[in-house]
Amino acid sequence: MKALIENKKARLEYEILESYEAGMQLLGTEVKSLRAGKASLVGSRVVARAGEAYLVGATISPYQENNTPKTYDPERTRKLLLSKKEITDLAEKEGQKGLTIIPIMVYNKGPRLKLQVAVVRHKKKHDKRDTLRARDTKRTIERTLKNEE
Repeated sequence: MKALIENKKARLEYEILESYEAGMQLLGTEVKSLRAGKASLVGSRVVARAGEAYLVGATISPYQENNTPKTYDPERTRKLLLSKKEITDLAEKEGQKGLTIIPIMVYNKGPRLKLQVAVVRHKKKHDKRDTLRARDTKRTIERTLKNEE
């Protein structure tokens, strides 16, 4: 599993409670663009409405500017391919106070592109500090172990 596009701020800003794997309805040029890394998941979210789930706010830049149709919208709403049970779970969790559904990363799974979607809760400021502190101590431990070898 190789991550093509990753929402790096998500792990710092949010506490991940549960994650799902979803397919996406994409155009051919969008697939090429995602594989080339020309996309951003920052500020995007997932909305579950009327038995369907949609990715809102994700930007997928055109693969080739000159060959892109004039009507192409890089921030269009994209349908997510999930089972009915997963969609009802997401819709139920979306209704709970304090929970949000965001995309974490786009990755290859065989010849297909998949989107990892997570149900998250926003971290408090002191939780973010704890995460940064733990990351720094882990980095220094690894650095000292590497230098001793």
